[in-house]
Amino acid sequence: MADLTIRSIAPGDNVALARVIRDTLTEYGAAKPGTAYYDTATDQLYELFQQTPRSAYFVAEQEGEIFGGGGIFPTENLPSDTVELVKLYLLPAARGRGVGKALIDQCLQAASAAGYTRVYLETTEELTQAIPLYERLGFTYLPQALGNSGHFGCQIWMIKAV
Repeated sequence: MADLTIRSIAPGDNVALARVIRDTLTEYGAAKPGTAYYDTATDQLYELFQQTPRSAYFVAEQEGEIFGGGGIFPTENLPSDTVELVKLYLLPAARGRGVGKALIDQCLQAASAAGYTRVYLETTEELTQAIPLYERLGFTYLPQALGNSGHFGCQIWMIKAV
């Protein structure tokens, strides 16, 4: 997307990002318990990422409109060298245009800069567009979840060295 900016989350981004997350999950039929749809942190992403050391959240924006976001978060009970790729969602207008890859690249750079050597993710089988992108970027499948994200609605777990 021309003139797309990837920037750190700002205090005024919470409402727009929560809408992107919930609208995307609804669109794909994945608005179910155990996903970010019902996660209370979805409404307070700015505060969550400001309060958590070695975490980061990035927003994809064009001409003042938020098209999506994604971040890294040291999820409870992950190995100390591992961070989770979290809450990566895009509006339909941003999909298939390199925005997801740009956000993931930014997250991988942030993970490396924060001293992590692996990035873990959880997703649902309904989010069909994201899974091939993760595969192309070198994420490999795991047989079970790592850590304690609380997202029991996810059935796919992947990891990548950074």
